[in-house]
Amino acid sequence: MQRAVQGARDAGAQVDEIVLRDLKMSPCLEIYKCKQKGECAIKDDFQQVRNQILAARGLMLASPIFFYTVSAHTKTLMDRCQSLWVKKYWIDKVPHGKWEPVRKGLFISVGATKGKKLFDGALLTVKYFFDVLDMELWQSLLYRNLEYESDVQNKPEYLQEAYLAGKELARALQEEIV
Repeated sequence: MQRAVQGARDAGAQVDEIVLRDLKMSPCLEIYKCKQKGECAIKDDFQQVRNQILAARGLMLASPIFFYTVSAHTKTLMDRCQSLWVKKYWIDKVPHGKWEPVRKGLFISVGATKGKKLFDGALLTVKYFFDVLDMELWQSLLYRNLEYESDVQNKPEYLQEAYLAGKELARALQEEIV
């Protein structure tokens, strides 16, 4: 992710980095107060993150794979965005599949195994998470056989690919403004 962020910055993008594990964010408690206005009733760091995501034209999301899906911190963020789903589909009554993506998302993920379907669950989860954000899954970088955080340092081709993806995402978002 650090290389993708650097690529985006080198292309002129302003990037706000959010490290989910550093935040205080409760999981969704399914109290459905969000049915009133589409706002989550739980007050914690989620509101700040939600505001940053909604203000952004693009999103780079990175998560390791745990049991064939995203990490708990990533899933907590996604689950808390259920309030946005409620607003979009229940309150605003946007027909499913009848919206145009206005933003782009990049997903970067690593997993330790060689499993054929290692990323299938995560990709489906990310796709529907991006859906609620009116965002298309613009590109995915998926890397197997990376067990430890430092393992990627031995894969310069992965680091270069991430850098270029960040740079290309920033350029794609800038082109949409023009």
